[in-house]
Amino acid sequence: MSPDSERAGVAIGLLGDVMLGRMVAETLKRRSPEMLWAAELRELARSLDLVVCNLECCISERGQPTTLIEGKPFFFRGPPAAVEALQAMNIGAVSLANNHALDFGQEALEDTLELLGAAGIATAGAGLGLGASRSPALVLAAGLRVALVAVTDHPAEYAASAERWGVAHAAMRDGPPAWLLEQIASARERSDVLIVFPHWGPNMAAAPGRWQQRVAVSLHAAGADLVVGHSAHVFHGVGWNGGPTLFDLGDVLDDYMIDPELRNDLGILAIWRPNADPQLELVGLRLEYCYTRLADGGDADWIAAHLKRACQELGTTVTRTAEQRFMIEPACE
Repeated sequence: MSPDSERAGVAIGLLGDVMLGRMVAETLKRRSPEMLWAAELRELARSLDLVVCNLECCISERGQPTTLIEGKPFFFRGPPAAVEALQAMNIGAVSLANNHALDFGQEALEDTLELLGAAGIATAGAGLGLGASRSPALVLAAGLRVALVAVTDHPAEYAASAERWGVAHAAMRDGPPAWLLEQIASARERSDVLIVFPHWGPNMAAAPGRWQQRVAVSLHAAGADLVVGHSAHVFHGVGWNGGPTLFDLGDVLDDYMIDPELRNDLGILAIWRPNADPQLELVGLRLEYCYTRLADGGDADWIAAHLKRACQELGTTVTRTAEQRFMIEPACE
């Protein structure tokens, strides 16, 4: 079988922010971990060769709320059982490069890495020192070597340093730093497909900034096959900046208040089939309180309308193939 045939045969799922702390953690005390997800959503995830997400919390029973950031309002920590919630969704790799990895300090981050590693879930974006925090995760999916490079543009207070636990931090508004481009180029040499997974931009931003569109071009030029963002808590449209760019997938699981206009209770599962035609499918999600299912009815229609507008602005087209399923392709010139 040719390399292109193998690439086309793999199906990789991408999810945005998975928050397993606070009231989700309380729910895990009375509900089995897999019951955070609807059965049909778990079945879809299990049909994929690999699922990747942004883990928007630490997983530990240790630590105290951090004092690194004065006035920080939210601290997210899930219990060890939260790992089983990830496994129920076939999640084989997570990003820890975000603004909650150090919410309960170094001890909790150490536990997070240990618990995930013991469960066979690869991690990227956090660790002890610059090398560990910036190193990509390398995982196999249907025999294909998949690299995940994870980075966050906030908060600077959580940044790893030479001898300090922390996250892979990069200010990117003026372009990605040289170290990030070098890391992408290095990961490109060791992998068959490469995903760059930035946690970028402000919360509740309705669309990607022009700086994110410029950065996406640079990330693809450095070697990324796919760029997948998160942080806004609402999903954005898809661009084609030298390759597909999912600027933000929105939330996946949480206990957050709902903005009735931005609809942060709706999210996206992206399914990427490298080298297939088309290669990118989106599946609409509906976030209820500490529970996520496939979107349907008016929720699915809202996702369809929003995707059509948002993707058109970014140069891609949307074809609705089922109630909550959509194929994305670059627009014809």
